[in-house]
Amino acid sequence: MGVRFGYADTSFGQLHYAEQGRGPVILLLHQTPRSWDEFRELIPLLANNFRVIAMDMVGFGASASLPAPQTVEDFAQGAWELLDALGVDRATVLGHHTGAAVALEMAAAAADGGRLDAVVLSSCPWADAQYRAGHTGAGGVDCAEHVPDGAHLRRLWDLRRPYYPAPATDLLDRFLHDALSFGVDPAEGHRACGRYRMEERIGSVTVPVLLIGAGADPFSMPALPKLREHLVGAPSVTEVVIEDGTVALVERHADRVATAVCEFLANVNTTAAPVTADTLVARHL
Repeated sequence: MGVRFGYADTSFGQLHYAEQGRGPVILLLHQTPRSWDEFRELIPLLANNFRVIAMDMVGFGASASLPAPQTVEDFAQGAWELLDALGVDRATVLGHHTGAAVALEMAAAAADGGRLDAVVLSSCPWADAQYRAGHTGAGGVDCAEHVPDGAHLRRLWDLRRPYYPAPATDLLDRFLHDALSFGVDPAEGHRACGRYRMEERIGSVTVPVLLIGAGADPFSMPALPKLREHLVGAPSVTEVVIEDGTVALVERHADRVATAVCEFLANVNTTAAPVTADTLVARHL
């Protein structure tokens, strides 16, 4: 069966999601200002072994709007409420870029051995004081004032274009579709990530972690060492670097992301004695 779509009632309003497959649940969390569509290529690959749920985070896509100032904690609460509404007791969470910060917050909130089996942080930022200083203002690559002549459409395209692999037309079309969705502020999600105090939360993560790096992503690759250093409570930390990956990692390299995720979860589920954080496993795909 192919991808099915639905809405779940939450305290934020209705949240939209896509779903495919059966088995253990993997919740997918997109970067800002994308939607479930970021995982269009990845969903069917993971659905061979898992029940895959890709949500539009609150404030994005076809989900309920979220007034500014938005926060990573709000995004995480929306994800928890979606899982509750769908009757999901346990899950693995995979987030990409901003979605990775949300996945980390979910793991930190579940530090009492709660509902998460593992967390996958794909191109996760390191949101410390220095990051906050540079990301709480204009909104970076997604900041374009709406003007009557439509010049903001070209500006959004041009701001993103240097970070997408050629040919990029189809990917940028999909990005613009999401950035222009009703009620979405393309830059506010970046500001929300800039407000997040990750350095105070990351030590509370107590589930196995997979770090996926995109070698050609200048925004996230420098964060990998800091993330490894601060994941002191995780029973195991595995790292995979996809050398030619970009900001559009999960669209262009869905097959390699799926392989990394499936291998990681197979090891998490079959290893009797967990690997310690000091014995980092590194793979280069």
